Amino acid sequence: MFGLSKVLGFFALPSNLLVVLALAGILLMRTRFLRLGQGLVIGAVLLLVVVGIAPVGNALMLPLEERFPKWDPKGGSPDGIVVLGGAVSPDVSAARKDVALNEAAERMTAVAKLAREHPSARIVFTGGSGRLFGGATEADFVTGLFESFGISRDRVVLENRARNTVENATFTKALVKPKPSERWLLVTSAHHMPRSVGIFRKAGFPVEAHPVDFRTRGLADLAEPFGSLAAGLARTDTAMREWVGLFVYWLTERTSELFPGPRPVAGCDTAKDNCRP
Repeated sequence: MFGLSKVLGFFALPSNLLVVLALAGILLMRTRFLRLGQGLVIGAVLLLVVVGIAPVGNALMLPLEERFPKWDPKGGSPDGIVVLGGAVSPDVSAARKDVALNEAAERMTAVAKLAREHPSARIVFTGGSGRLFGGATEADFVTGLFESFGISRDRVVLENRARNTVENATFTKALVKPKPSERWLLVTSAHHMPRSVGIFRKAGFPVEAHPVDFRTRGLADLAEPFGSLAAGLARTDTAMREWVGLFVYWLTERTSELFPGPRPVAGCDTAKDNCRP
């Protein structure tokens, strides 16, 4: 499933798909299907421009980021904090012999604040290699980073085998063996939170969402075009990857529901209170 997801995931990204359609159109223009080829090229180029400039990516991203509210600490300290990988570039880190963070860096930096505010909580980082043929893992490089945050090494548990979110949930649960009475936070990018929470629920590991790394400001971004094609296409690709992932994981029964969200708790107002999932 992991290898297949990597191959099919390439075509799930709008930018890749549109370029493939344009190339197919160019090839068809050299055959008797000239008009079809011309139509594919023109359509693909126009869609690349529209998706790259218009706020399509923001429209796709906003429902994902708004699905879970920011975590409210008023309910008390958690017993543990699970941080999903995806913020460390292991190959660059290995080459440069230092931790190289990417655009999801807030997944890591948020831990510094949480660890300071909740000194008794265990910190679990789960992240292996997302490459199809393996390589350095994210977990190989985070110990020093956490220590630079002032987090004691004996508080940190590292999980270095997970290649995707399903394995994040499965391997982490087996590693920490959470008790029903314990509260665990899940820290990941806001747009990735719905799929992540659904996967953890399916694995029998209830978590409370602590979304970070927001890419949109809110409804205002629905009316603002992107300043470059690259920025708009990148935002659209990121959001579409999550929507496709939600649908595929639901079809393959690897998530608890199609679009996971906060679960109502008896006697708890989810709009105001820090409700347990």
